[in-house]
Amino acid sequence: MGLFVRKENEESINYTISANNSLVIAGLGNPGKEYESTRHNIGFACLDALKDAQSEFSAWQEKTAMHCNISSGNFGQTKVILIKPTTFMNESGRAVQEVLNFYKLSAKQLTVVHDELDIPFGQIRTRQGGGHAGHNGIRSVIQYIGDDFGRVRIGINNPDKPEQQDSADYVLGKFTKKESAEMTKLTREVQSILIELIYRGELYADTRNILL
Repeated sequence: MGLFVRKENEESINYTISANNSLVIAGLGNPGKEYESTRHNIGFACLDALKDAQSEFSAWQEKTAMHCNISSGNFGQTKVILIKPTTFMNESGRAVQEVLNFYKLSAKQLTVVHDELDIPFGQIRTRQGGGHAGHNGIRSVIQYIGDDFGRVRIGINNPDKPEQQDSADYVLGKFTKKESAEMTKLTREVQSILIELIYRGELYADTRNILL
């Protein structure tokens, strides 16, 4: 599904943005160059792609007090706040809680984009609420704010993964050459999901496959 296109006449309309019309989208990952392009950082990669593709978003700014990098933009009547926690994955909830408290938002106004080891590479599943399924970043978010937030779960499981390989080593490993070739298609589909969320104001339960 393609990205939504902003209508030209929206440029001339001034909106008053309230907390009720705000969304936070958090991409999970680990900070530092050594973790770039790893499976566990797919949440960061998807938010970078979304920000770069949509001119409404500001440049990333580091917010030390909120333990994250932030970019924001207005889409019609909706203020969208993108965050990438600068804590490590296991403490992602600290950053999420600080941002929600600062903007006076609820967990229902949050959607988290993250990797999912139990889902095959090329599949994306969305839902509102649920458990952590063993994901330490989601476990941390639930610990700090509860479980009533949206999830965009991006599959990273490769059937060719050696059975004896430790899960922690696998998620912290780089994508294969074949997987990397599909990354643009994958991040664009996540962008479509997030733009739909922004304009609809609701995340629907869905499953999408980029590898058909």
